[in-house]
Amino acid sequence: MSTTKAPTLAVVKQDDSSLRVLQPSGWPMPKGYANGISAEGRIVVTGGVIGWDEQEKLADGFIAQVRQALQNIAAILAVGDARPEHLVRLTWYVVDMDEYLGNLKELGRIYREIFGSHYPAMALVQVVRLVEKAARVEIEATAVVPR
Repeated sequence: MSTTKAPTLAVVKQDDSSLRVLQPSGWPMPKGYANGISAEGRIVVTGGVIGWDEQEKLADGFIAQVRQALQNIAAILAVGDARPEHLVRLTWYVVDMDEYLGNLKELGRIYREIFGSHYPAMALVQVVRLVEKAARVEIEATAVVPR
């Protein structure tokens, strides 16, 4: 029998009662993401979204591709009657981790400009390449729209 106690959760209140940020008490607050999210409602999921426009023209460079990918996600969410504050998870795939880490300030600014200050659970993975050879980033999103 284990004597390990489960950590208590300090739930960070959200404006929407169907969405809660899960923050184990005693853990440092993450910057730019959440450790976990609890949500109730209708799920809206994107595929892997890259930084190209309606004509499938990729934006020039990493930062421009991130901006376009986030705008594309916002557009997909809108079609599903969801908003950025409904996001519960983002998974980022980048071809160069150093490129991501070297641009954190600008990435944060762009993120807040498009999605506001709501930070879902996130994962960041470096990959060898993406399907579109010139793509620098691909992002998957999951949102939960309140009932």
